[in-house]
Amino acid sequence: MIAAAYRREAAVAVATLMLLAVMAVKAPDFFRPANLNDMFLASLPVLVVALGMTLLIVTGEIDISVGSAFAVCSIAAGVCAKWQVPLFVVAIVACATGATLGALNGWLAAFVRVPSIVVTLAMMIALRDGLRWATQGAWVQDLPENFQWLGLTQHSYAAAVATVTAVLLAAFAWASRDISGVRAMYATGSNPGAARLAGIDTRSMKFIAFVCVGALTGLAALLNAARFNQIPPNTGIGLEMKVIAAVVIGGTSITGGRGTIFGTLLGVILLAAIGPALTFLGLSAYWERAVQGAIILMAVAMDALSSRAEAYASDFAPTRA
Repeated sequence: MIAAAYRREAAVAVATLMLLAVMAVKAPDFFRPANLNDMFLASLPVLVVALGMTLLIVTGEIDISVGSAFAVCSIAAGVCAKWQVPLFVVAIVACATGATLGALNGWLAAFVRVPSIVVTLAMMIALRDGLRWATQGAWVQDLPENFQWLGLTQHSYAAAVATVTAVLLAAFAWASRDISGVRAMYATGSNPGAARLAGIDTRSMKFIAFVCVGALTGLAALLNAARFNQIPPNTGIGLEMKVIAAVVIGGTSITGGRGTIFGTLLGVILLAAIGPALTFLGLSAYWERAVQGAIILMAVAMDALSSRAEAYASDFAPTRA
């Protein structure tokens, strides 16, 4: 019998396998290496940001400004690259920019105690409009050759980022199980009052989670920008929906306290396959958002029903004398 904690992950895995089975029968070209490579590179930013978003939602908070922050970090990386600074400095600038934006969100949400949905909604609008004003809609063009694919070939770049992503996945999965600081984030989202009584600084846990999301957003922006020779200021539109959808679909409770990195990975894979699958099946790509929305609604409903069932079982569980 599958443990309750992994039922959602198992359901997502089964749904993904069923989708792939349909594609194997109806559209075997879906599995061409070129298409799979394109799917991986397109979903890479979602996966990288989703790693941090998993920890943030686990603490009971949320960040819907990651799409706008992604655009800011992308432009910052492009401008630095045009200044001919070393690539490792470009990477530091991109990640530091994202971490700074995350720190601002975290300070307002954790220490000033403004609801994170309000903080990040305001930040999403301010960053997007501010970037539009600063760039006047102009793209960052004429990027140096050593910036595209980070100085690698297209094939070696894909292999390199796959390795980096695998290391990140392993590190976050290990930390979520074995690092006390990360486990404290789970305690913060599960029962903030009990966590404080146990000596956990819940505000710092939330602040750190926001900074982590921001830094990973900067990394994702750099990895995505390196695929092209120009960067538009409107990049990242809709990224927040894809990231949050992947995390919630993967089994992370939207109310905090529960979630796994493996589940998030499954959620990213399922969402990444939906759009191309619709195209290969001859259906309009406009259905992709509708399908994503339906899946999110189902995931949140399942989470609510599961929480209600657990609360009911706890209330009526027999007690020992």
